[in-house]
Parts: sequence; structure tokens; C-alpha cells
Amino acid sequence: MTIASGRPVGTTDPATLVDPEVMERLAARIAKDHPEHNIATARRIVAQTAAFLATGAQRPGLELSPSKLVDVGWHTWILHTVDYAAFCEQVAGRFIHHAPTAEGEGAEGSAEAERQRTLEAVSGAGFRIDPDLWPVAAIMGDCSQCHAGCTDSPNSGKKQ
Repeated sequence: MTIASGRPVGTTDPATLVDPEVMERLAARIAKDHPEHNIATARRIVAQTAAFLATGAQRPGLELSPSKLVDVGWHTWILHTVDYAAFCEQVAGRFIHHAPTAEGEGAEGSAEAERQRTLEAVSGAGFRIDPDLWPVAAIMGDCSQCHAGCTDSPNSGKKQ
């Protein structure tokens, strides 16, 4: 499988970045808070969130955007602050903030361009992409690590 640019998809399973106990804790929380996702899907969400965060840490100049499901994983992880801080230190050497960007300061390009840029970066960082968790329709054009349109944001669904 390749991304539209022709680059091969990364081969590293991003779940390997997450301590197994943390994986289970986060997956259980996602499955509890989002009953539409079973525990297996919740684990996949955690893994893709790990890949997204690690990629963003490796390439801080890029404006990457999580899918709605990856954003669910990110918000869940942040609720587990000790686990989140330890993971951030592991992959970035610093805390990775999830802060809204000022109105009108979103990433350049369309939602699809943001999605493509993010998937190419994640793949380029060597991580395997779970395409079911990155559907085109789920990307939020005003969300980039993270804008006011996050899935939990009071502005979710509103145009900025």
C-alpha cells in the first residue's frame, strides 16, 4: 500500500511506542467513553495517536492534523497526565502541548491537503498507518495540533 505521493507506508507498528499497561489503560478509557469503539479499535486509536505525536515531535515545523479518531486518542491520553507526560518525554524530550491556535491561523491548504501532509509525515517517520482511522471525511480543516475545532472543543463543527 502506498500514499498518493507514491511513498511507501512506514513499517514500524506505532503500538510498540506505548507501554502495554498504558495501552490497556487508554484503550479501556476510549472504549468506555466512546462505546461505539470496541477495545481492539481503541488500541488502534492509541497506536495511531502515538505515531501522530511522535511524528509531530520529530518534525515540529510541519503543521500536522489529527483525524477525529486520533484526536479522541489524544484527548484521552491527556486525561492520563502522568502517562502522557512520560510518553512525551520518551518521544519528544519535552511535553507536547495540545493548545488551540488563534482564529484564522490554521494550516495552509484544504482539509485533504492537511490529511495528506500528515499521512506522508507519519509514514515518512517510519510508522505504519491504519487507513481506517484516517478517513477523508473525518479530517477537520481547522484542526492542526490543535485548533479550536477539536472533537471535544466547544467550537467543534463551527467554521472559524
